[in-house]
Amino acid sequence: MTASPTATHKVVVMGWPITHSRSPLIHSHWIKTLGVANASYEKLAVKPEDLVATLERFDALGYVGANVTVPHKETLFQWLLEKHHVDESARQLKAVNTLVKTPDGWEGRNTDGYGFMANLADRLKSFDPQKGPALILGAGGASRAIVAALAKAGVPEMRIANRTKSRAEHLVDDLGVSAKVYEWEELDKGMAEAALVVNTTSLGMSGMDPLVVDLSPLPTDAAVTDIVYAPLETDLLAQARARGNQVADGLGMLLHQAVPGFEAWFGVRPEVTETLRTLILKDLGEA
Repeated sequence: MTASPTATHKVVVMGWPITHSRSPLIHSHWIKTLGVANASYEKLAVKPEDLVATLERFDALGYVGANVTVPHKETLFQWLLEKHHVDESARQLKAVNTLVKTPDGWEGRNTDGYGFMANLADRLKSFDPQKGPALILGAGGASRAIVAALAKAGVPEMRIANRTKSRAEHLVDDLGVSAKVYEWEELDKGMAEAALVVNTTSLGMSGMDPLVVDLSPLPTDAAVTDIVYAPLETDLLAQARARGNQVADGLGMLLHQAVPGFEAWFGVRPEVTETLRTLILKDLGEA
């Protein structure tokens, strides 16, 4: 689809806080490069207690959509479930990151899993999710989307390691997927014969505690990815690269998850390019 909208299309990203969001940079870049007329994408700081009231005014404010980040993803899901619509991905994850105005009302979607898988396809050209077991580090919100996406892609064996084992077990039960759950001290067992390792925790992020893992049990032909993108190359990725593993940084997930929303709001499908990556890396101070 290549036609640009003729009416004003206003989209926002909502969160609390929201100053850190790079979404306006991403979408404004696409709006400009694709020549989408009468379109805008801005930040909107919304306190948790004000979210529902803000959503109730969306039509009056002239919005055609939104991205939603912490801490609003679950609250938005519940609001949509009661009054509007959610797609299959959002329903499974019980969280919404993309809001789209449709002829039937507001619809909530979750594009995190899509963004994760698209990044693997982009950065790991020869990666096959069905090659072997995948080990997921962490059992938080990001982990839910990634576990669901990998299961849908046909990973033959899912493995999840979390410091609180019961939280990982709850995640597995809640998603309805088949997975082996490991104690954090059992990472060596989880890595044995694995084809993919994914860090979904905030460990290793700038300002956070380091992620300390021993990759020696991991096959050297396995792929390693990290959802952290500041720093772009985390200690985990540096360690993996040094021993010969394929690696994918976390920036691509952020960029690719934005594609479906942009297409839904503005009627044209954007591409994740090196120019866009460089733009965001410069803003992060990584280029």
